[in-house]
Amino acid sequence: MRQSRRSFGQKVLAVAASPLALSMPAFAAAFPEKPITFICPWPAGGTADQTMRALCAAASKDLGQPIAVENKVGASGMIGLKAMVSAKPDGYTIGQIPISVTRFSQLGSVAIDPLKDLTYIARTSGQTFGMATLSGSRWKSLQELVAEARANPGKITYAHAGVGGATHVGMEEFAMAAGIKFNHIPFKGGADALQAVLGGHVDVLVDSSSWAPHVEAGKMRLLATWGEQRVGRFKDAPTLKEAGFNVVVDAPNGIGAPKGLEPTVANRLRQAFRVAAASPEFKQACDKIDAPVLYLDGPDYESYVAQIYKKETLLIDKLKLKELIKS
Repeated sequence: MRQSRRSFGQKVLAVAASPLALSMPAFAAAFPEKPITFICPWPAGGTADQTMRALCAAASKDLGQPIAVENKVGASGMIGLKAMVSAKPDGYTIGQIPISVTRFSQLGSVAIDPLKDLTYIARTSGQTFGMATLSGSRWKSLQELVAEARANPGKITYAHAGVGGATHVGMEEFAMAAGIKFNHIPFKGGADALQAVLGGHVDVLVDSSSWAPHVEAGKMRLLATWGEQRVGRFKDAPTLKEAGFNVVVDAPNGIGAPKGLEPTVANRLRQAFRVAAASPEFKQACDKIDAPVLYLDGPDYESYVAQIYKKETLLIDKLKLKELIKS
């Protein structure tokens, strides 16, 4: 027994004296020692906020410290992202990265370079976007909507959550693929866009899941969803791809931190959010809003963002988004 204890003690000392342990900052080895702030750039109670809170609750269990969600909203998610990027890179301020930063950074809407200014921790889940009308509208299918839009360019209106955002760009990408033209009506957020359509002021709603309860209640008709596969709760609604238009929009949410994060701290956060993304709590929150889990670890997530950045460069040119925003 004495020899066994001596051998164990020697092993502990050997590990402690290893180059990795000696080079690791004390704060990194002990991280986290206090609560973490998570900046959500969307309103409390919204679909993104719901999934992020479930994710943070699961990650906090693995980290052994609470994660406090702080909502900083505005500018299509860019205000909250800018606050996170400006924080001290110590791991105690992290937050959601809206994938739209790859577009807004190129449009000059926000002074953030997604290829240089962020530490990527995890891609987590996507969103379920769809096109919905009032149940009493004259369009019973996506094909009928496309046919009328083709016959009457620019006459059909659609409500979206802001110029340059995922719903606006996705709808214009679909219109370009279909060879048609809509009249877009921007709003401050999805909730306002929904009310405009429910009130009969705009023809079509383009949003992420806000239409779901109204479709189930029979107040609205879902014409199509924008993901790779049909949504379980709404199997009758085709995807745009199924309808013959090669357009997929899922705008995945992701977790990040300011650039310059100590690697060991970043690795600890990656581990915690890897566990959280696989947790029952997170899956349940995603299922509630029909959001697909699209987990990627930090390095793969960073590569994904770089790919989307290149795609957005081409899309900005094709859709002439810079001219549209100026107008």
